[in-house]
Amino acid sequence: MVSVKPTKVDLKLVSDSGEIFLIDIKTAKPNIGAFKEFKRTLLEWIATTLADNPDASVNSLIAIPYNPYEPKPYERWTIHGMLDQKSELLVADEFWDFLGGDGAYASLLDSFERVGIELRHEIDKYFSSFK
Repeated sequence: MVSVKPTKVDLKLVSDSGEIFLIDIKTAKPNIGAFKEFKRTLLEWIATTLADNPDASVNSLIAIPYNPYEPKPYERWTIHGMLDQKSELLVADEFWDFLGGDGAYASLLDSFERVGIELRHEIDKYFSSFK
């Protein structure tokens, strides 16, 4: 056994059946070097979890809360070959719907839009001080 000090997990979820999900939340456009470190982090989380509990069902994921390419799919060239996009990456609606169930992302966007409309004057006033 090699001792490691893994980075902290941003979000840990445990399902009713005991399945563990370790999630690292990232910005939308990391560079290729960052993805290499992300992969290392995911693997360390799985290894340390299984070292403590060899029978655990554990998943490690990278979550990107929004898709800057919307309505197109998230297509970041730096990700290719680094992550299994089907099992290690959740982007925008995949992430929020995973957390809150089907429709959670649409509901979240709707909430942001309503608050933005209601507070438009205050938001514009705040940002005008940065001109």
